[in-house]
Amino acid sequence: MVPVRLRIDLGYDGTGFHGWAVQPALRTVQGTLEAALARLLRAESVAVACAGRTDTGVHARGQVVHVDVSEDLLASAAGRSPAAPVDALARRLNGVLPPDVRVHRVAVAAPGFDARFSALWRRYAYRIADDVSLVDPLTRGHVLAWPRRLDLEAMSAASTGLVGEHDFAAFCKKRAGATTVRALLDLSWSRDASGGVVGGVRADAFCHHMVRALVGCLVAVGEARHEPAWPAEVLESGARDPGVTVLPPHGLTLEEVGYPPADDLAARAQTARRVRAMPRG
Repeated sequence: MVPVRLRIDLGYDGTGFHGWAVQPALRTVQGTLEAALARLLRAESVAVACAGRTDTGVHARGQVVHVDVSEDLLASAAGRSPAAPVDALARRLNGVLPPDVRVHRVAVAAPGFDARFSALWRRYAYRIADDVSLVDPLTRGHVLAWPRRLDLEAMSAASTGLVGEHDFAAFCKKRAGATTVRALLDLSWSRDASGGVVGGVRADAFCHHMVRALVGCLVAVGEARHEPAWPAEVLESGARDPGVTVLPPHGLTLEEVGYPPADDLAARAQTARRVRAMPRG
């Protein structure tokens, strides 16, 4: 029997998790979600794939995963509920998941959908309270308290040299066999209604520690420790710079994942599986 692929949209508070990916003897988002699904589907094990693996302490409002299940198991997960099986599964998942993980929606995925490889882009936000009047103890787990006022105009000027397709090796923790070429689509700085700093970062994909290193580099410009041209110089060097601080994870949230129209999902997944390199010459 051909399995049914489900798309699950969810959010989580990353404070109590050792990141997304399953790790032996550690509490992770993937492990928690897979255990809940296995329980409800009455399966020995269930494997999910996500749009973007978040690090320890990083949060998500708009994470997307897919999972393949048989029609029989999906129907049985609904129990006696008169609701559609996917709606019943969403409700029952929230009944067994801990409160720091919430499922927003479960739906039958369109043909060709892959949560990771079909994605066109991921959008993150990094939040900073850069004035003592902005530091709220109730949001300390999601907003970085910073002791000095930041110049967003200088940070915005510095960000322009980073946008585009580049090798971001200078801002990534290298992994064997993995490329560090990425297309950075947007990098912007603003203040929210409270006056706090919000860095918006959108790319086709991110490598390990990339967002936190980019933000750390730009914060150094925002407090006048470096000129706006410096981040582009670090990027061009292709090597980690000791002046670039990887900021703490708790200020970072995965906000949204973008996908193409249904007819283009399979083609996008095929393209995204190719290992990229910067063109020569």
